[in-house]
Amino acid sequence: MALLGTIINGIAIITGTILGLFFSKIPERYKETILSGIGLAVILIGLQMALQVNHIIIVLLSIMTGALIGELLDIENKLNQIGAWVESSISSHKVDSKISQGFITASLIFVVGAMAIVGALDSGLRGDHGVLITKSILDGFTSLVLATTLGFGVVLSAIPVVLYQGSIVLLATTIENLVPEAFLDSFIIEMTATGGLLIVAIGLNMLQITSIRIANLLPSLIMVGILLAGYQFIIG
Repeated sequence: MALLGTIINGIAIITGTILGLFFSKIPERYKETILSGIGLAVILIGLQMALQVNHIIIVLLSIMTGALIGELLDIENKLNQIGAWVESSISSHKVDSKISQGFITASLIFVVGAMAIVGALDSGLRGDHGVLITKSILDGFTSLVLATTLGFGVVLSAIPVVLYQGSIVLLATTIENLVPEAFLDSFIIEMTATGGLLIVAIGLNMLQITSIRIANLLPSLIMVGILLAGYQFIIG
């Protein structure tokens, strides 16, 4: 079953989130300290990813053009509105909604990176789910930790993970035939680096050092592929 690894990944995120929600009823001061610790860990994850960069100009231009597109589309505000609607649907009383924050934070951590792409390609081309199963274990534990402070929104990240990885699995043969291996390798590196910067921004927001509109930077991940293709075309 080609999608087995992806399905396991989605189930692991959901299970981890549910377990994390059981630990969410701890005193507020403990939550604040835990959130600060998570913020520091998120920054470390982002830096490890960002430092893999090969072409810093691609990352810079991707962030700049992605930010312009994100602000034009006002993605952050739309996601906050959806989060507020979900919150009002599942809660009978008004609370401080963190659904969109949990969704964006978890989605970026789980989707961006080499394991998601390489693992999905292995599943689609060779039926080897080892990488995705390993990723599932990591994502399950991470979702548990995130859910203790960011709440229900973390579970929603299973949706983009399954759709993203599932699409790569189903299109793996086409991707292998159409996309040169050198370009794919470069794309994975530069997208991981760009996503790493966004994850660093998430960590800074969690520590309340900045108030960066992360969602409005998400188009940067798409711009990496476009700009990298243009760059490789120019240099021949």
